[in-house]
Amino acid sequence: MSHQPKLQTNPAAQNNDDVADLFAQASAFHHAGDLAQAQVGYIEVLKRQPSHFDALHMLGVSEHQRGNSQSAERLLRHSLLVNPQSAATRYALGVILSALQRNDEALVCYDDLIALTPDFVDAHMKRGLLLSGVGRFAEAIVSYDNVIAIDPRHLEALQHKGEALHYLGRFDDAIACYNQILTLQPTHFAALVDRGCAFKDLGRANEAIAEFNLALTIAPDNTIILINRGETRLALRQNSEALEDFDRVISINPRIALGWLGRANVLMLRKNVSEALEACERAVALEPKSTKGLTQIGQCHALLGNAEAAVSFFDRALAIKPDDDIALQSRIFSLDFGSGDYALHQAARSEWWRRIGSKISAKHPPHHENSLDPARRIVVGYVSGDFRDHSAARAFRPVLENHDKSRFEVICYCNSLTQDDVTDSFRHIADRWRDVVQWPDDRLADCIRADKVDILIDLSGYTRGNRLRVFARKPAPIQVTAWGHGSGTGMPTMDYLFTDPVSVPREVCDLFAEQIYHLPCSIIIEPPPAELRVTEPPVTSNGYVTYGVFTRASRFSNSAIELWARILRSDVTSRLIIKDRALNDGSVQTRLLESLAAHGVTPDRVSLMGSTCREEHLAAYRCVDIGLDPFPHGGGVSTWESLYMGVPVVTKMGNSLSTRIGGAILSAIDMRDWIASSEDQYVDIALRSTPDRLRTIRNQLPDLIAARCSPASYTKAVERAYRTMWEKYCGERPG
Repeated sequence: MSHQPKLQTNPAAQNNDDVADLFAQASAFHHAGDLAQAQVGYIEVLKRQPSHFDALHMLGVSEHQRGNSQSAERLLRHSLLVNPQSAATRYALGVILSALQRNDEALVCYDDLIALTPDFVDAHMKRGLLLSGVGRFAEAIVSYDNVIAIDPRHLEALQHKGEALHYLGRFDDAIACYNQILTLQPTHFAALVDRGCAFKDLGRANEAIAEFNLALTIAPDNTIILINRGETRLALRQNSEALEDFDRVISINPRIALGWLGRANVLMLRKNVSEALEACERAVALEPKSTKGLTQIGQCHALLGNAEAAVSFFDRALAIKPDDDIALQSRIFSLDFGSGDYALHQAARSEWWRRIGSKISAKHPPHHENSLDPARRIVVGYVSGDFRDHSAARAFRPVLENHDKSRFEVICYCNSLTQDDVTDSFRHIADRWRDVVQWPDDRLADCIRADKVDILIDLSGYTRGNRLRVFARKPAPIQVTAWGHGSGTGMPTMDYLFTDPVSVPREVCDLFAEQIYHLPCSIIIEPPPAELRVTEPPVTSNGYVTYGVFTRASRFSNSAIELWARILRSDVTSRLIIKDRALNDGSVQTRLLESLAAHGVTPDRVSLMGSTCREEHLAAYRCVDIGLDPFPHGGGVSTWESLYMGVPVVTKMGNSLSTRIGGAILSAIDMRDWIASSEDQYVDIALRSTPDRLRTIRNQLPDLIAARCSPASYTKAVERAYRTMWEKYCGERPG
């Protein structure tokens, strides 16, 4: 059995107080890793020479190494009293204070050390890491720059500087740091991964994937890279490839929650919502306090039409992280599908402003230098994530197409990675076009100011692809929210909301953060191809009435389904067609049919249709006599499509903007007799029409729409609003 050598003391050394050999022996033990024997030696030295600086210093270091931080701090402070100029001791003390999370004291320690020894690289480095750790990234970058000035090839400083720049949203600058590293060391793994993440956050998805592919040649089973590549592929709508990445993560380690959540995202996009929900629940079982997981469960319930359950999960996520942007915005969106009122819905929007928007606004006070000529050509900027084949685009493209370009200059700020033929049409409409999806908020706000935009229009509200954080900065003198999700933002920096007197009656206007500006209707849409419409209602050939519900299944409340069943029970020959892409999911179909069956409607009376191309979607209205609007949240674009195709719609109005859209549309074209205020009235309206009346309505509808809500006349109303807003703004500014 071997024994560690013991510390030797000799009487001569004790008698002569010669501690040099004793300290050397202790240092040797320390170097060999025998901290206990080293400390015996240091203590023996200090018995003979209480102010022995090196023994105090090394004993303090060894105490820290053994986890005795308080004792280490006391010893190091004592040693500084002996030698205040010791850089090594100040550095060691700073490390200990950082470990104790006494960050302000640690910073003072590093600052004092740097004042003594400006070229102490490790002190600059530790200072930067401490500042990064507490989120003070701009200050951390100064420290990293100091390291790089001393040693331009210091890869760790370049790496951490890149990460700090990334956190600040300065992705291009971060990439420049990673480029420097990879020039010096082409296979530097962390730089490859982080450069890929920076490309990803810039929206440069193909470059990001190339970077992740290269990193995976070094570490094929690295789950972090696979998750990032999967998320990037998802942004490109490469759903199958993304699913492969997430499934590979799960196969490598089924206990990684992000693998399950990535899988759920793909399944939600495919409308396999039930399977997506199962994946989310697996993730939350692994990480019960995952705000992302709880939020995605809420999103699944929202897609399944259970707004109440969705909101409960968003609330759970926000209880953990009150400023979680995605949870806050998802909660706003789902509340619109519930039975709440104006006050509840606008309070939720104000909460986003309080927790997120107001903090951004405080850091970026507005400054505008636009020429204050009330009669000049107005520069209008439109910001949207839906300049593409999307239902929202059909609501605002007619306005942009019909603008009087002699009086209005149009700039489009496109915040979508997906671009198609519809995108090209907007690009041709615009006087100036900006692809901004990869721009950080600073750059977009600066561009809007540089473009001298007078009136900036938000076309997304709280839907995907919004840039409300930029609107919080107020980069334009006048800001308006409209059309895409024109239901209010809760933002004092948003000046106006375009709506109508039915959607937002005057008695509730004071609940909105914006000033309400009433148009003929809150939205219109572009006319579908007239050749797809037929003049004869199908009841004349079928001998029975066919009802249709052609809108998001997430709007189907239990109350609405029960009422539709009541209508079909009252007219035992009638049929129902329900169409939505969510019905691609067999489990959604099953639940819907079971729900109707529970209310006495057999499956043979119901036809379910999933996603189709646009032309087939519109042609399907040929099979419908009467449209049934869901509630509480009614249809907007879907209501207009039905009316354009000659199909009248029954709607029931409630006490919130989202419950009154259908009523607003019908009021705008003078079809108020199709608006119900109760469930009984809804049923009566649905059952009262004869074939002759349906034929008359089918043939009158195009003229009714054209007379009251044609794109040209509607755009003129919008332009009058812009001119009124601009003249008011100019009149209120100092001369």
